[in-house]
Amino acid sequence: MQYINMNIEGIDGSKADFSVYSIDNSEEMDPHRRRPTVLVIPGGGYEFTSDREAEPIALKILGAGYNAAILRYSCAPAVYPTALLEAADAMKLLRENADAWHIKPDAIIAAGFSAGGHLAGNLATTAGDETMRSHGYDPDAVRPNGLMLGYAVTTSGEYAHRDSFDKLLGYKGKDDVRLLEEVSIDKHIDAKTPPTFIWHTVTDELVPVEGAMMTFAAYVRAGVNVEAHFFPTGHHGLSLATADVAAAGDEQGVDVGVQQWMPLFIEWLKRNFGEQETKA
Repeated sequence: MQYINMNIEGIDGSKADFSVYSIDNSEEMDPHRRRPTVLVIPGGGYEFTSDREAEPIALKILGAGYNAAILRYSCAPAVYPTALLEAADAMKLLRENADAWHIKPDAIIAAGFSAGGHLAGNLATTAGDETMRSHGYDPDAVRPNGLMLGYAVTTSGEYAHRDSFDKLLGYKGKDDVRLLEEVSIDKHIDAKTPPTFIWHTVTDELVPVEGAMMTFAAYVRAGVNVEAHFFPTGHHGLSLATADVAAAGDEQGVDVGVQQWMPLFIEWLKRNFGEQETKA
């Protein structure tokens, strides 16, 4: 396996950490194999990027036969659109290095958790298109081909996780109605939005499940391919909901029901993107 690690410099001088895990090809099996790739974007309320939603997720993806990448984007005091442009750069790098990293360039899925889900959705929907164009990016060239939203922050309205938007937009932008509308993912789901897998717990105490339900309804109205799983119990930020990734001291961090999201996601990947492609 190749492991590549580099910095992506933000527009304000901050630096994102970008890692790629590329499964090696083999002359003995298939020297030209291209794999769908999942770009993992951890959460943390735009204050930090969670370890629990980074490499443990990537390792599960690798174990299922897909390539994985992790973007640890810039957080507060960096403000919008720094993280969005870093995510765009990560997508550019994955597609530009598709040959070297054995990536199927039209099968790159952004998988985001909590505030990282907001960033993934900001990249995958048309929410950030005008902002990206104003910074010299072609939004269609960096849009992922699929999206996974895990207990994601998707609305800036009634069911918003206010702290995430306060950190994302900063003191000057957090009450800007126009800007809040721009970064409300549920307002920008349309024909350009890629197939999406959503999961959330009904009892999430930080990011209300109503936001995820509103987002799901927006997909249905737009006629976009979407699959959603709402688990009846479980608090916010469960990651894989297994003992090895439970937060220190969290006695409720293990939930057998919620653990099913990863196998369901892998099956969704197989149905929508296949397992691999042999280069002609």
